[in-house]
Amino acid sequence: MPATSANLGPGFDSFGLALELRDVVQARTGAEGTRIEVHGEGAGKVPADARHLVARVVREELAAAGFSAPGLELVCRNVIPHGRGLGSSASAIVAGLAAARALLTAAGVVDEDDAQTRDRVLREATRWEGHPDNAAPAVVGGFTIAWSAHDDAHPGRPGHPGAVHAVRLGVHPDVRAVVCVPDTELATSRARALLPATVPHADAALTAGRAGLLVHALTADPDLLLEATVERLHQAQRAPAMPDTAQLLDRLRRSGLAAVVSGAGPSALVLAPAARAAEVAGLAGPGWRVLDLPIATDGVRARVLD
Repeated sequence: MPATSANLGPGFDSFGLALELRDVVQARTGAEGTRIEVHGEGAGKVPADARHLVARVVREELAAAGFSAPGLELVCRNVIPHGRGLGSSASAIVAGLAAARALLTAAGVVDEDDAQTRDRVLREATRWEGHPDNAAPAVVGGFTIAWSAHDDAHPGRPGHPGAVHAVRLGVHPDVRAVVCVPDTELATSRARALLPATVPHADAALTAGRAGLLVHALTADPDLLLEATVERLHQAQRAPAMPDTAQLLDRLRRSGLAAVVSGAGPSALVLAPAARAAEVAGLAGPGWRVLDLPIATDGVRARVLD
């Protein structure tokens, strides 16, 4: 499962990007109970029993299919930082869903094609997460635009409300994703609590226009990335919870680099031309772990082992 970065500036709660930094989960049914090994990020901190997020997702998905497994064994090898705005929870949820579908397929309980499995994983991951911005790139990879259909968008269409959709777009080959990861964590719930209930119409209009421009910049014209990542809906509002990130974004953007808060933060994402990616570490300075990551061209990978 790849790491993901949501929002990308103006694409609030809808744009996402898959990054080539992957957690690996091995799952199998076993004796009674739940046994979990966690290596890397979160080891010794996250629950190592049935409360573990991946285990909860797997158990629920198996039960929904009517499959009773006496026990569950998981080995989680984590490299995605937790609580840093890089989609670690979405990755865990997608891993659990994909692992459960693989177990069900191996047991002969389900027989789905790849598209059916992808659609189900996206829908269920969105239900667990609450919105699809991180779930979509974790499932399909690349640059994604995701949305949920509601009654007000499709009146009179039974069964359609609540459907989750995503389109995947190719990223221009000259774009690199450079992530600046701080030592401190920030809960998404705290970051979201800082958002106002309403925003001025002018701010919404500006942000909508830049979101459209960002699609063009990411896919066809990286020279426009700095202008395309301007937004007025969430980053300044969340700055009090991550002042170091806000200062770093200011330094990077003053140097002409398209820097945004990654997800809910506190990591910063820089969408940089390959020729300028090396500048980011120098501008970040001490206290930041700088990761120069390729865009992940695919999402979750699942296979059944003998």
